[in-house]
Amino acid sequence: MFEKPFIRTVCILVLVLYSCARSYSQGCCSGGSGSPIAGGASQGVLKEKQFEIAPNYQYTGTNKFYVGDRDTTRMLDYLFTNYLYLRLAYGVTDKFTMSVESGYFFNKTQYGYQKADTVTSNGVGDLIIFPRYSIYTRNTEKTRTEITLGLGYKIPLGKYNDSTLVFTDPNNGKKYYTTSPPTVQPTTGSQDIIFYGFLYRGWPDKKFRVFANMLYIKKGWNALGQKFGDYASLGLFAGHTFFKKLGVTLQIRGEWVDSMKYDKNIDMLALYNVDVRSTGSKKIFFSPQISFNHNDFTVYALSEIPLYQYMNGTQIGSGVQHTAGLSYRFFVKRKIKEPGTDNGAK
Repeated sequence: MFEKPFIRTVCILVLVLYSCARSYSQGCCSGGSGSPIAGGASQGVLKEKQFEIAPNYQYTGTNKFYVGDRDTTRMLDYLFTNYLYLRLAYGVTDKFTMSVESGYFFNKTQYGYQKADTVTSNGVGDLIIFPRYSIYTRNTEKTRTEITLGLGYKIPLGKYNDSTLVFTDPNNGKKYYTTSPPTVQPTTGSQDIIFYGFLYRGWPDKKFRVFANMLYIKKGWNALGQKFGDYASLGLFAGHTFFKKLGVTLQIRGEWVDSMKYDKNIDMLALYNVDVRSTGSKKIFFSPQISFNHNDFTVYALSEIPLYQYMNGTQIGSGVQHTAGLSYRFFVKRKIKEPGTDNGAK
């Protein structure tokens, strides 16, 4: 029989696969979001009337620049992000689950070589409505197989045109601002469509499983005349459960980000700090993950390590990202009527 701790281990590890909202995946010091999802890019389904509350915290930092796949001279000192993500999910049926997800950036900071060149921002990111449906499930005495598909929608809530003070006129005190680069904006400002698939095969008796997920994000245009590149990702996983509570999973993942599109009548570099020629990338990541289950709670941690990066033009690359989180799942119980009640009828 498929053990509950094992189910939780598999599900929570799948839920955190794409835990970074990649703030530096497009553009040299200009950036743009790759995947807007944190902790929920490819998910299975919950049981009927099951709730899930799942916050996680992520830290991302990098200072490496690339031309193609080669290191090059740094154009800033450091870029880092502190991010809190929350997912609320509900099992409408055993096959259909609906989740609502969003996050808050405590800060997104780009440190220049001089203090005056430092740019920072914070605030709420995107709202993601993410339904998913299990199209195939088959359990036998030795195996479990599942295929889940989903279609999500991303709505920007936060700032995408935040500005930075660049000069104060000493004569009259008038302040002059410029639009901050997308690397430090909480959102891209576009409405996006998310497609995903999840394939799972497990051997409960051996406490071993393999699974894969696929994600494609069709990006929309924002009000600044920008369309950040579409995003695609494929992840392959193998995991084992030890001592009934400890889950260990290894992941290898490839991602592709298309080049940015823009309104030809707008000077993107002058107005928005975006060098469009330096957008788009291909990357491969390795991610060790660990989780621990106790009753209805699961705590987990993972690190995502870049193995290979190819950048169009000159761009800042991905650094190691660390994620830690918690998942709490519980069932909604129906109120049982006591004998003799008549629902208030007289």
